Amino acid sequence: MGVKVALVTGAAAGIGAAICRRLARDGIAVGVLDILIDDAAMVASEIVAAGGKAIPLKANITDRAQVGAALSKLRETFGPVTIVVNNAGITGFVPFAELTDAQWDKMMEVNLKGTFIVTQLALPDMKAAAWGRIVNISSSSAQSGAPLMAHYSASKGAVIALTKTLARELGPLGITCNNIPPRFVMNTAMSEKSFAEGKISRQASIDAGPIRRQGEPEDIAGACAWLVSEESGYVTGQTIGVNGGRYI
Repeated sequence: MGVKVALVTGAAAGIGAAICRRLARDGIAVGVLDILIDDAAMVASEIVAAGGKAIPLKANITDRAQVGAALSKLRETFGPVTIVVNNAGITGFVPFAELTDAQWDKMMEVNLKGTFIVTQLALPDMKAAAWGRIVNISSSSAQSGAPLMAHYSASKGAVIALTKTLARELGPLGITCNNIPPRFVMNTAMSEKSFAEGKISRQASIDAGPIRRQGEPEDIAGACAWLVSEESGYVTGQTIGVNGGRYI
């Protein structure tokens, strides 16, 4: 196999951008996919300037045609896509009693159905290569539950269940599937919005785990880099908690 090619979703900033930079540094060609194409282009340009290989891709992950077109462009540029990192997602804070059907459906559409669509469309390349790596970015809220986040935590819990099922189904084909559930990671749009709205205290988040510092996007990227490497070939269906020890 030549240069490996990865598709990273939700890659224009935060955790997704950090994963792109790390994979590129490890010699992987990266498709920087996001609905915010200008920001994705900035990440890709930064990677290329540093000597890596990357292209920006625009797609709404809930739109099968858009994802298919983005994957085709990535294949044409770098070759078969054998690594997928499903990082794109949305969040929200709503009391359960006030949660609407529309809010529930939107959360499931992006966080769960989007992960399904992206993974399914990339799968043929992995099957042809008899080698593949899928990493789903879930959430610690799926492990602990989270007040005001029933729809979010349920969607991410489903992602964990999907991870285990894909690990069992695709393992015989040489494809692994694992997930990383971050706790609140600082300097990401999702976390900063939560802090700004007073949904969670920044200091309380730091103090909640035995490692008393904030999580950084690069912490998630480091774990992801290992999970997509050759060295992790005997690891599948696992939940790799990168959370400062908050959930032991």
